[in-house]
Parts: sequence; structure tokens; C-alpha cells
Amino acid sequence: MFDDSKIKEAKILIVDDQPANVTLIEKILDIDGYHNVISTTDPTQAEAIYVEQSSDLVLLDLNMPVMDGYQVLAKIREVDPDYPPIIVLTAQSDRESRIKALDIGARDFLAKPFDRVELMTRIRNMLEVRIMAKAVKNQNKILDSMVKERTQELNNTRLEVIRRLGRAAEYRDDLTGFHIIRMSRYSQLLALAAGMSEDEAENVLNASPMHDIGKIGIPDNVLLKAGKLDAEEWELMKTHVDIGVEILSGSDSVLMNMAAEIAQNHHEKWDGSGYPCGLKGEAIPLTGRVVAVADVFDALTTARPYKKAWKVEDAIDFMEEQKGQHFDPKLVELFIEILPEILKIREQYAE
Repeated sequence: MFDDSKIKEAKILIVDDQPANVTLIEKILDIDGYHNVISTTDPTQAEAIYVEQSSDLVLLDLNMPVMDGYQVLAKIREVDPDYPPIIVLTAQSDRESRIKALDIGARDFLAKPFDRVELMTRIRNMLEVRIMAKAVKNQNKILDSMVKERTQELNNTRLEVIRRLGRAAEYRDDLTGFHIIRMSRYSQLLALAAGMSEDEAENVLNASPMHDIGKIGIPDNVLLKAGKLDAEEWELMKTHVDIGVEILSGSDSVLMNMAAEIAQNHHEKWDGSGYPCGLKGEAIPLTGRVVAVADVFDALTTARPYKKAWKVEDAIDFMEEQKGQHFDPKLVELFIEILPEILKIREQYAE
């Protein structure tokens, strides 16, 4: 059972070029308790009034000058595909007129002169349908909003886990908690400069913190060794790439697949002298090349127990020297172009 007050609060628009007809319908509606009524005898104003009022029901004449009812119907349908119930009230009661009006978008058709009781019954029926449709639409919006909110919450949780796992790996051999934040943001900026889309660059931002996750599988005597690694220890250290890829692979997530790709390739070098596969040039995925530049820059410009932080100018000079050897030459140039933005991030997340 519908709440009668809701029905009587409905917004009704009357469009008829004859003032007497408008007055009559307004009086009938008023007697029956409908007070939220607006009318016009100028059909050219119907569209604007409808949009402003967000009408729940339109009572429409067909035979009008300048713009007939069919044209008004078409205009309303253009501005609002979810157009409200429209009852055509007209002296044109022939079958062709009825079919044409219903085909264009009218929901009901009542010939003039109309019976008052029949008119009010049809109006109420149409409004009940309208109220039900709006309720379903609003409920769908609420459900959609809840789903989006929950999805965003799950996505945020997933990203938080990824970031914290990345930090867990860094903390095993790195006293700074900000390295992965800086390098991931550098990577995002460089990815955008290299032509990646906003979504792709955001995935780089969120996937790159996992680039060294495999270090959790490296023994402390190797990972934390103060001096230079011997050949055997170095080979063991390099296995962190394979460990990381094993941890990150096998997911149907685009983000996790990118994280695995970055873990696999961020130690490859442009000239083919990197590891684990010795890939060369553009055979190295762009994500790996991007993260390599960002990671090395931050490592050079950050103090460690075993070294002082390099000056930015010295780090850039080194990266220039390594163009075509360690780094993709184009990415180094792009990195230098966006250096002012890079330095803002460096300052924001300083140790």
C-alpha cells in the first residue's frame, strides 16, 4: 500500500495551450489534494519547466501551435531517457494519434472530454508506478554505492598489505622507512613521462614497493654483510629476484602481475649486463626500466650505514654516464626533465 501523502506530494506538469483546460485540470487536482502542480500554455517552455521541476507526471495536450504534443514528448525524451509517466489528454482520439503518442513515449492516453474519476484514477496509477520506479532506482543507487565503498575498502586494504610487505623487505637491510615511498612515487612520475596512462602509472606506484620482496628469503649473513660480497654470496644475493617472482606470480590481479614483472626485471641493464636473464634494451619491460632509474637515484641520494648520501648533481651525473649501459637513455632524459617534481617528493618524504 502506497503512502498517500507521497502520492499527493508528486510534481505534476500540465502542458495545454488552452487556459480554460489548464484551469479545469488544476482545480480537479487541487480538490483531490495535489498541490505541487505547475502549468504552462506555451509548449515551447515545457522542456525547461520539466527539467527545473523534475516532474513526476506530465499531463499533455497534443494539438498545440508552434510545438505540438509529439514534439514536446520528443524533447522530454531527449533531456531525460528516464522520462516520467506522460498522460496525453486530447480531443484527437483516433487510433493513429494514440499509437503515435504511445510510440513516442506517452504512457497513457485519455480522450477529451474526460471523466473526472477516470482521470484521477489514471493519475494515481501512473504516480504509483513512478514512485515505485524511483524507489527501486534509489535503492539500486544505495546498493551500488555500498558495493563501490566496499570494493574501495578492499582495494585500500590490499594496497596497504602490498606497501607493508614492501617495507618489511626493505627493513631487513635498510634503515629507512621512506625509500619505497620515494622510489615508488618517482616511478609513477617517470611512468607518466614515458607515456603510460594514469591507471598504468598508478599501478606502477602500487606495484613497485614489492620490487625487492624476495630479500626476505636471503640469509642475514649475506643480506646484512658489512663488507663486499664474494662471488658465491653475490650469486645467492641475486636469487632474491627469483624468490620475489615466485612470491608474486600466479595471481589474476593486474597489479600483482605488474609487481612480479618489476621484481623480475628491475636489475636488468640496458646493455644486457644485468640479471637474472641478461635482457637488453627494449626487451626489458618498460616497468622494469622505469623502476631501475627511480630505485638507483634514491639509493644514491640516501645515506646508509656504509655510505654517505650523494649530492643530487653527482647522482644525475652518474646516471648520465650510465645512459645506454645501466639505464634506458630516453628514461634518463625524461627523469632529468621531471627532476623538479622528483625533488619535491624527495623533500616531502625526507628521512
